[in-house]
Amino acid sequence: MSDALPCPEFSREISLRQIVGHPLDLEASEAERAALARRFAISAVESLTARVSLDRHGERVAVEGALQADIVQPCAVSGEDFPVHIEEEIALRFVPEGSIHPSLEEGEEIEIELEQDDLDEIEYAGDSFDVGEAIAQTLALAIDPYAEGPNADATREKAGIKSDDAPSGPLAEALGAALKKG
Repeated sequence: MSDALPCPEFSREISLRQIVGHPLDLEASEAERAALARRFAISAVESLTARVSLDRHGERVAVEGALQADIVQPCAVSGEDFPVHIEEEIALRFVPEGSIHPSLEEGEEIEIELEQDDLDEIEYAGDSFDVGEAIAQTLALAIDPYAEGPNADATREKAGIKSDDAPSGPLAEALGAALKKG
């Protein structure tokens, strides 16, 4: 059995020596988008592009920019597919492995409070890091798992659900009447 991690679907390895100061334009291929859709359990990733700038400070690299994606995902209520456009800012920092919490013992936990301006930090080993995987993770966090499509209200109505909070139907009415009497 191998302990090797699977290769990320949208891998874009950047060597510290490659950082030259101009923005990077990244675009996922058809195969990469299909693999990301499977990973994120959505119907499709129709497009994924990102424009990021890399700012190196020694072995630390700040990454800032934005991603745009068009996805197709199932409605949380009806299960029907519907299109979603995502625009998400990217602001993170790659740091050498072991530099985030070098004094932690294995299994030790700490609580960290982040300020609004703090960047997420991602550790890397060696002399390169994967900016594509960071973009894929940013997309994953931007996908609303409870997104509702255009037919959500009609599906609720058909099922006899008046709102997200209030149950409806004969059983709910009988239970409500019994609770009022008691």
